Amino acid sequence: MKYFNLILLFLLLFISCSNDEAGGSPIDDVTLTCLPEKVEAPAIRGEYILKVTCSAGEWTAYASDDCSSWIAVKVAGSLDRQGTVTVTVDANTGQVLRSGSVVIKSGLKRITIPVTQEAPMSVSKREIYSNSGGETVTLSVIATGEWSVKSNDSWIKAVKSDNKTVTVTTEPNEKKASRNGTLEIVLGVEKITVSVIQESAEDREINTPEGYRLVWHDEFNEGTTLDSDWTHEVQKPGWVNNELQEYVNGSANDKRVTELIDGKLNINCFKGSDDKIYSGRVYAKVNTGWLYGYFEARILLPKGKGTWPAFWMMPVDNNFSTNPWPGCGEIDIMEEVGVDANIVSSSIHCEAYNHTINTQKTAARNIGTAESEYHVYACEWTPDYLRFYVDGEELMTFRNEGTGKKVWPFTYNFYPILNLAWGGDWGGYKGVDDSALPITMKVDYVRVFQKK
Repeated sequence: MKYFNLILLFLLLFISCSNDEAGGSPIDDVTLTCLPEKVEAPAIRGEYILKVTCSAGEWTAYASDDCSSWIAVKVAGSLDRQGTVTVTVDANTGQVLRSGSVVIKSGLKRITIPVTQEAPMSVSKREIYSNSGGETVTLSVIATGEWSVKSNDSWIKAVKSDNKTVTVTTEPNEKKASRNGTLEIVLGVEKITVSVIQESAEDREINTPEGYRLVWHDEFNEGTTLDSDWTHEVQKPGWVNNELQEYVNGSANDKRVTELIDGKLNINCFKGSDDKIYSGRVYAKVNTGWLYGYFEARILLPKGKGTWPAFWMMPVDNNFSTNPWPGCGEIDIMEEVGVDANIVSSSIHCEAYNHTINTQKTAARNIGTAESEYHVYACEWTPDYLRFYVDGEELMTFRNEGTGKKVWPFTYNFYPILNLAWGGDWGGYKGVDDSALPITMKVDYVRVFQKK
């Protein structure tokens, strides 16, 4: 048996050597090449072709595990001696250069193709807000190479100071309309567009709170009707709070519920020839609103038992079936009911604090002339608090307790609302007096400021 095993081993070795001499190739003798030998990608998404030659005529390729989330590989001709690898590199949205590799293999033979991708170019601001008098702003630019900057509007000047900064200067705007422009910062195939928004000449008469900038306003001094920034609510009587008025889009019975007269927005409430009560409820920037800011309006309130004017805010695009009131939040900057003349109040509503369970957070003040003189009602909204003012004097502060959405749902965009209700749970809690009709709520302006 011992001699038999030796003979068998000899025969196996002989057969193996014979195969090599007959043309069989050990796997380590495979020739495998790839061009290019590396991929250097900019920050944007791109595709790169690798040309592979393999003497064995059978090969494959894949992205290494450390980069498979941003590098994709597609192989063509892997059963031929020549083929290609398409390498797709996703856009780099991070802040640093990143690297990975593509591995090409045939049997035990492997070659590694390094893939590096530049960090994206970044700029310190994508939006610039300028007052109408003109301003100079310096932007910081982070880039991996030489970049260029150009202005697309003649009233915007952009000067590259070095490869790290650009100085942007706006010329004075003497018109009553605000204007928009853009800058383009370019590095190779990368481009960043910076929007420049400049206020109209009216802002020179606007008192901006310290640390804020004016981002939107309506002074109601152009035209006779509200522009496209505003949306009218349309609802039948009893829609909310058992109110008696019908809200319409602009007019009813040949009379307008909203109109611009002498630089003021008039919201009219009146009895039509059909004995129905009509009024107006309008939303500013209902589809976008703002997250945080300083919101103010100058208003003259109407007189009469049954009036219920308000300046308040609700969340943008809220789904009330999944995020119902009061959990969605409500910010009441100013409310007054005519039966309690000149007593203005500010309130917030949320799941924990609302009037349906008698926990609402409210403050009220009798200012004496709310129905005979204009007063400025405002709210400063930050991540930490909601603070309400009448003529610049604090009325109430509601602080974020940090205990979650039930107490502080105010973490998404809200839009301003102006309306004049008639009757209802509060406006008519002592009845109404139709002889007071028609009535008008006059609004001098609405302004929105945000932190610089």
